[in-house]
Amino acid sequence: MEKFASFNWKFVKKNWQFATSGTGVCINFMIIMSLNVVEHPRTESEWENSFALKMFLFQFVNLNSSTFYIAFFLGRFAGRPGKYNKLFNRWRLEECHPSGCLIDLCLQMGVIMFFKQIWNNFMELGYPLLQNWWSRRKIKIGGGGGQNIENKDQLPQWDKDWNLQPMNAHGLVDEYLEMVLQFGFTTIFVAAFPLAPLLALLNNIIEIRLDAYKFVTQWRRPMPARATDIGIWHGILEGIGVLAVITNAFVIAITSDYIPRFVYAFKYGPCMDKGRHHDDECLQGYMNSSLSVFDMGELKNSSQPRYCRYRDYRAPPWSSVPYEFTLQFWHVLAARLAFIIVFEHLVFGIKSFIAYLIPDMPKDLCDRMRREKYLMQEMMYEAELEHLQKERKKNGRRYHHEWP
Repeated sequence: MEKFASFNWKFVKKNWQFATSGTGVCINFMIIMSLNVVEHPRTESEWENSFALKMFLFQFVNLNSSTFYIAFFLGRFAGRPGKYNKLFNRWRLEECHPSGCLIDLCLQMGVIMFFKQIWNNFMELGYPLLQNWWSRRKIKIGGGGGQNIENKDQLPQWDKDWNLQPMNAHGLVDEYLEMVLQFGFTTIFVAAFPLAPLLALLNNIIEIRLDAYKFVTQWRRPMPARATDIGIWHGILEGIGVLAVITNAFVIAITSDYIPRFVYAFKYGPCMDKGRHHDDECLQGYMNSSLSVFDMGELKNSSQPRYCRYRDYRAPPWSSVPYEFTLQFWHVLAARLAFIIVFEHLVFGIKSFIAYLIPDMPKDLCDRMRREKYLMQEMMYEAELEHLQKERKKNGRRYHHEWP
């Protein structure tokens, strides 16, 4: 902006804002085109892996942005009474219910997961049904090479199969994408919505039969293709597993009230010196401890104080440092960070231990592969030995039965 504002050309100097924006747009365009030029997959599998990764990232962000917002951002930056943070100095930021954001997160996940599964099943089965019905209707009216066919049974079987819906070129990618997104949705916020695995199980039981019906009656027979593994989906599943551990740790520590209750029972509750911290008596006074005091007279410039309570850990207005964070706030924050670190390391340690106990390839399969490799080497040895013996006989040399 400084360069364009002091430019020698009067037209550019006068329109320096447009020149700056236009230059930025041109730079973005060059970067976009260079990235498109750089990405040249060598094989079809590399192209499919790149396509699957981009589709997953787009769908994942589109599906989980609202849940991440509710879990980690909603109400975190709203401010306090008398000093609320406002967007464009006009609108107050959204806040959670005084009981917390966990209920909102649970409802959001339940609604999205339930209706998304219904929509996916309709698009996979209902849409091909409607298309096939429309194709049969057109054939009855005027199809079949100009001949009116009143009964679809008159068509040969290959014509019936040809009139079915072709499988999408990326149909298998769509199936993988649906399952991977469902896996992420059931694991990333399972601490907030424990019913998600049950809904996923019921949906998969139904979808198995719907997919079987769709492949047999609504789609043309797809062309088979050989694949060595599931490709990039294995790495995506591993990444979702890591993200699920981290996200659930943050949900338990930040979104829920588990850590504040735990800190209150051990440090501030009536049982802090009694050695027991799991009774309901140890949480007496927790609600009063989690609420701060605000003087309503500060808003109306009144000399008569009127106090209200809000959920936070701040000093009261009569304190020497009013509305500053109290020591309990820092204790809760330290406990949350410590819980996140311990939880992540514990779960990852258990995961690594189970992965070590359960090998990727069974022992009997490894032994069979080693035996096949040995037999292959033996056959190559015998073939080479036979070839060498024939060469020696042809040349009239002395024949020996040992390896030359």
